[in-house]
Amino acid sequence: MLRGRESEQQAIDVLLDQARAGRSGALVLGGEPGIGKTALLTYAGERAQDMRVLRGLGVETEADIPYASLHLLLRGALGHLEALPEPQAAALAGALGLAPARADDRFHVGVAVLSLLAELAEDRPLLCLVDDAHWLDQASAGVLRFAAHRLHAEGVVMLFGARDGFDPGGLPERRLSGLDDRSAAQVLADAAPGLTGSTRLKILEESAGNPLALLELPRTADLPFYDHSPLPLPERLRLAYAARVGRLPQAARTALLVTALADDGDLNVITKACAALGIEPAALGAAERAELVTITGRQVRFAHPLMRAAVFQLSTYDLRLAVHRTLAALLADRPDRRAWHLAAAATGPDEAAAQALEDMAGRAADRGASVSACTAFERAAELSQDEELKGRRLLSAAVHATEAGQSQRAQRLVEAATALVPATSARTTLPKLRARIALDQGAPHLAHDLLLKGAADVAGDDRAAAGLMLVEAARNANRFGDAGRLVEAADRLRELDLRPEDDLDLARQAALGTALLLTEGPAAALPIMRELVSKGSRITPEMNSRRINASYFALQTGDFQAAGEIARAAADECRTSGELGKLAVLHITLATSEIFLGRFTDATVTATEGLHLTAETGRPSRAGCMRGMLAWIAAARGDVDRCAELAAAAHEHYDANGIVNGLAWAQWARALLDLGRGRHAEALDRLEAALAGPARHQFQTVHFAPDQIEAAARLGLPADRPLRRYEAWAEASGQTWAQAVLHRCRALLEPDGERAHDHFRTAVRLHAGGGHPWESARTALVYGERLRRDRHKSAARAQLRAALETFQRLGARPWAERAGNELRAAGDTGLVAAGADALSALSPQELQIVRLAAAGRTNKEIGAQLFLSPKTVSYHLYRAFPKLNVTSRAQLAGLDLA
Repeated sequence: MLRGRESEQQAIDVLLDQARAGRSGALVLGGEPGIGKTALLTYAGERAQDMRVLRGLGVETEADIPYASLHLLLRGALGHLEALPEPQAAALAGALGLAPARADDRFHVGVAVLSLLAELAEDRPLLCLVDDAHWLDQASAGVLRFAAHRLHAEGVVMLFGARDGFDPGGLPERRLSGLDDRSAAQVLADAAPGLTGSTRLKILEESAGNPLALLELPRTADLPFYDHSPLPLPERLRLAYAARVGRLPQAARTALLVTALADDGDLNVITKACAALGIEPAALGAAERAELVTITGRQVRFAHPLMRAAVFQLSTYDLRLAVHRTLAALLADRPDRRAWHLAAAATGPDEAAAQALEDMAGRAADRGASVSACTAFERAAELSQDEELKGRRLLSAAVHATEAGQSQRAQRLVEAATALVPATSARTTLPKLRARIALDQGAPHLAHDLLLKGAADVAGDDRAAAGLMLVEAARNANRFGDAGRLVEAADRLRELDLRPEDDLDLARQAALGTALLLTEGPAAALPIMRELVSKGSRITPEMNSRRINASYFALQTGDFQAAGEIARAAADECRTSGELGKLAVLHITLATSEIFLGRFTDATVTATEGLHLTAETGRPSRAGCMRGMLAWIAAARGDVDRCAELAAAAHEHYDANGIVNGLAWAQWARALLDLGRGRHAEALDRLEAALAGPARHQFQTVHFAPDQIEAAARLGLPADRPLRRYEAWAEASGQTWAQAVLHRCRALLEPDGERAHDHFRTAVRLHAGGGHPWESARTALVYGERLRRDRHKSAARAQLRAALETFQRLGARPWAERAGNELRAAGDTGLVAAGADALSALSPQELQIVRLAAAGRTNKEIGAQLFLSPKTVSYHLYRAFPKLNVTSRAQLAGLDLA
């Protein structure tokens, strides 16, 4: 009977009832050892008699074996793999060692787990219980968090029990504290009804409400070796378990040690190992009768993880070595586990064990498990006799530590490898690693210097390696807004004698073009960038990284249509291949192009999904840009609170990592919000401050020049500098829409009425080509205002009405109000009603799903593209249909969903 956990039991009951109604949920139960996490998971299992239940756990000795915990959870469900889409089934089979694996499968594994859980819940709700989650291997923890976040309408509940230190990744949490005094006294009375006096009071005091302590301490409190001094609770519990283990015969204690070291509790392996050590099976039975282990089917589990530690600490070094050697001999068909047992049995340098670990590290890398690969390479280095082999393995460990974002660990490994690796590796690999570590630790200037020095050192022997370092230096300088260092890297790159066979032509052009934009301006740089866009649009899917670069340079040239098309094609390829890391980057380009094309709802959808992807792929540096763009959209729509919240978050990201793109969007967003509310002086101050700060070289500064010009014109101030800045870019871009905006800017600053009207008329004519409704409406608004002031009210009403209709369609409330006020002042009292926009009532995810359904995609196809289960897709369609006033998928095809 559980006591004092009514609140947690109720939360579990709610989740189970929701699952029975077809809704999914997750909860992390956290707290110190023995606090009751396992008891609550057991309670959930007992309350789920009508549900399918999967049980898994993290095992301390398996924490470095990729997907070991996932295999424990799913081993009874692998017969359903054939129901998954082929790429997902192949990825999951590869992760679990049932088929060959590839590194780019790692995100497909998360999608496959999501699909498999949804499949298992098809006929009845599903409960997944994952205990000791703090010992999950990193690969398993990542995919389980991914799946838990994306479960919604499948009828799946995921419960995790974890000590402090487990990263819940944003999942709901409940931290368990000690029982209240009354409940603690009841638990102690249930466990030891005859306990009285000072011993009872001491146990109540020492347990601090910890249920496990209340159960275990009475078993040892009356023994002569009970330590009455104050001890930390985990140590007190370990001693309590050690006392119980110490009462067993030696054979039973050896059987317990085999169980502690046999990783996954496989009874078959444990009994074979015991037999090899001369231990009869009855010895394990003695441990079970002492309630130290439970044996269920073919599985042996300790009563509590602290028991494993107690067994280990009570054993002798020689006996542990013998058990590890025995297990290694029995696990030839499980090479990853065998490798770790060989390593544990080694008493000095051991090349056989080191090679086994290196092989295991390679398999881990193939499955995208960087942390496991790093650990295996590092241990292999420790066991290496040959110094060069040791250095190479340390270097490989450092590479994977960097991939995993463990910069301090990577730095330690690099320093250890430096004196051991061959001179060639020292010159080509170490500078790039050190630079990456410096970037991760927030030292971009040091990273730049390391790359430049590394390129200089290797240029004579390896031009391509030097070129790659300089390209990387230029990219980093651009991301951090350091124009001087960007130009410096480009100058070095220009001097380097690169040749076609070095295969760096596109990367070199990209770096040089970006530097030219700073040193010689748009007229010199944009032709190079347009050439890169042209080449990128013809690149095959196998060269997707180059398409990503091409889409970025399309943004720089103002060709937002091409940027979106190239990025969308690259994104489709990333979805197919499971490259979610690149997909997160592409969402920046996609959302940017959608903003400039006036597709604010689409941009919100894209940036919101991009935010989720940055969290799921471990790329938080991209989140600042997503939040900055969302802040800009909120500003255009007049959402003051949301704009302030998102802009502040984007600023925080800049403060944390120094990447300026998100900061530039956030600064522009706040200024645009002021401009839309008629706060022209504040808007101008913000934009001028942005130009004086770290974002001054970002491409946003060109595009907020028209806002500077409008604010200055309203205040009667000159705006020559922003006009020249925009003029140079617009004329070099060759974009018709940019020419239209340029004429609007000239008109705003033109004191002569007739010349101003000429500019406005030219702008309106150029806007007629379409494609940029936000800019077109902005032009129509200021032209209409000028016409009204010049007493051309009839012509003014035509422009203002066009502006009002567009602003209403875009949801740009303050701008629509301004157009409406001007329209009334021009004598038009029959304003366009701001009718309810059905699309605006949809959530970003609902809009994505509705559009794909309208295109004829099935729920399963939509789910595969958006990394959702088919049931969640169905749920969102069910919610969207009433908002769109339709009752079937067939009716979606007749709607304007643009």
